[in-house]
Amino acid sequence: MSKFKKWMKASLLISGLSIILLFIVTVNSETIETVLKIKYEYIILAVIMHMVAYFMWALRTKSMSQGIDYKIKFLSCVKIVTASKFAASITPSSIGGEPLRIELLHQNELPIGRASAIVLGERFMDALLILFSAPMALYILRDGFSNSSLDIIFIMGEFILVSVLLITLYGLLRPGNLKRIIHFIAIKLTKLLGKKREDQIYHVLKKIDSELYNFHASLRMLLREGRISLVCGMLFTVFYWLFLFSILPVILMGLNQNPPVIITFAAQILLLIITAVPITPGASGVAELGASTLFSIFVVSSLIGVTVVTWRALTYYMNLLVGGFVSIKIAKDTELINRLFG
Repeated sequence: MSKFKKWMKASLLISGLSIILLFIVTVNSETIETVLKIKYEYIILAVIMHMVAYFMWALRTKSMSQGIDYKIKFLSCVKIVTASKFAASITPSSIGGEPLRIELLHQNELPIGRASAIVLGERFMDALLILFSAPMALYILRDGFSNSSLDIIFIMGEFILVSVLLITLYGLLRPGNLKRIIHFIAIKLTKLLGKKREDQIYHVLKKIDSELYNFHASLRMLLREGRISLVCGMLFTVFYWLFLFSILPVILMGLNQNPPVIITFAAQILLLIITAVPITPGASGVAELGASTLFSIFVVSSLIGVTVVTWRALTYYMNLLVGGFVSIKIAKDTELINRLFG
């Protein structure tokens, strides 16, 4: 069985067990009474908002590609985003989304280096927005919870995000050093694998040097000539997260609750940092446990299970469903996922 299939099965199993446990602990007569009165129009609205979030990300990708003089069709960008969300949903800390997105951009005639610049730029924008929002979220929720285990996981998530941000900045500011590090690793590999592999590694290094040049050339182009594209990309980033974070309060409205929108946003920002810790595929189990703890600040205990399950269905299982459909519909995506992660 490929690693891809193992991750998917593990992700679904852990998530399913977590959901069953939540239902056992939280469901009572009040839960059933509330569910019977659910306003389905709000659930439909939440689904639409998630679809709009896909479109915001696709517009960001399109805008960033235009900034380096490459034009990709909007529908192609939607396909790239949804397929990569599928891969991200079944790999630890969403690591599968980036290589798949780079490869799919490459299939749309972007050199690997330029595709990497777009994907790295997108992740940099996401990390910047979340890291700047995190202190505000902590301040808003400062009296809401006191769980030492959650604190440790949050600190680990924050450390990972900051590390990625610093490594990215170092690579941008010191491209020569990055090249030397890659060559150093390649030389060590040559000694390890023997002289027979020397020619292969030499050709790989030439390709890496070429793509690193494309990568930094693309970043320079974005920073100098594509600044409008960068500004648009940041705006689409803000809109993407606004739509995604708005799903939770809309779900609560559907459950006849009156959610404090700012607090729901703050809880999701902290949850996003917690799920950055690469513990399980798709953050299964971690997301459900973290959500049940953080959402308990503004959701009554009888509705915690229903809220977490509905939220997870629309933000996680929907990624699996839509992204999986796109990947299966376009058979080469399925083969590519298997090749990348199998």
